[in-house]
Amino acid sequence: MKKPLITIVAILTVAAAGWASANRDSAPGMANEDAERRDSANYREMRADTMRPNDGTDVEPIDVEDFVDTATAKGMAELETARLALENGTSHVRDFARRMIEDHTKANEKLASLASQEGLEIADDATLMDQAQAMILKVQDGESFDEAYIDNQIVAHEQTIELFERGATIEDTEIARFAESTLPKLREHLEMVKALKNKRSGN
Repeated sequence: MKKPLITIVAILTVAAAGWASANRDSAPGMANEDAERRDSANYREMRADTMRPNDGTDVEPIDVEDFVDTATAKGMAELETARLALENGTSHVRDFARRMIEDHTKANEKLASLASQEGLEIADDATLMDQAQAMILKVQDGESFDEAYIDNQIVAHEQTIELFERGATIEDTEIARFAESTLPKLREHLEMVKALKNKRSGN
């Protein structure tokens, strides 16, 4: 069952536990509609060219609401996993977790605001929470928390980058712009966590 995306703002506020917030600009006036249509069409063409993987294969298409659902669940899981890292990680891991909380809270709230403005719908709260729970870090008995968290974050960011590459090619221009503009930050996060892993390995 679907419902309006505006409810996700409350979900993310709880998940973030009062952390950073973000704003959205107002929509443009009707006088610019023709120019916006031309700009949107040109942008989609440019995006289709620039978002192809390096191996030359096409990015697998994704429905805009599927993208919003999955990105929202991943964002919720990211915040909860970072909270666990603040409680259980060593200093370097906690520093990384704080950065994840700051950046992913802003991205989550921006996506919620954008999708609400676009009139999109998302899965119900229980479904989103179930999706998020499946992605939250689970540490096995005797396993190093730092090692488990770092490995979790490498996989999570690789998967999220792939998702956002697909999101950058969807027809909804505003959501696609958001996905594309978020990718550099996600790639930076991946490099940061890989550096953490190398530091632990002594490389």
